[in-house]
Amino acid sequence: MNLLVLAPERVDAGTVRGALSGEDLTDAKILCVVPALNESSLAFWVSDSDEAIAEAGERADQTEQALQADGMQATGVTGESEPLLALQDALATFQADRILVFVRPDDEQSYREDDVIGEAERRFGIPVTEVRL
Repeated sequence: MNLLVLAPERVDAGTVRGALSGEDLTDAKILCVVPALNESSLAFWVSDSDEAIAEAGERADQTEQALQADGMQATGVTGESEPLLALQDALATFQADRILVFVRPDDEQSYREDDVIGEAERRFGIPVTEVRL
């Protein structure tokens, strides 16, 4: 299985396995995309994304290391702040069989309003599982 994970925070193997209970991830290839999220609207509007990209890069590296430490074939990368665009970019080079989207409590409302999960399933034709952090 090729698993695409969108996670705004560091996740480990236990978290991924828990989200996909019953799935065999022994031979899974995992691409974990960590969106570069600006913590303030001012930083977003003045296009000051350097800090957000650096922080996302750190979380991507930490996630990759945590998954690999548990024997998973994983790669962590930084992605766009907009979830659908981050998924679209990742799918351009990674043929996923399944998508796992982790959502922070602070982001839940915007994910619902934008129907991120439903739109991702329609747009990409790949099963999407949402998990609240």
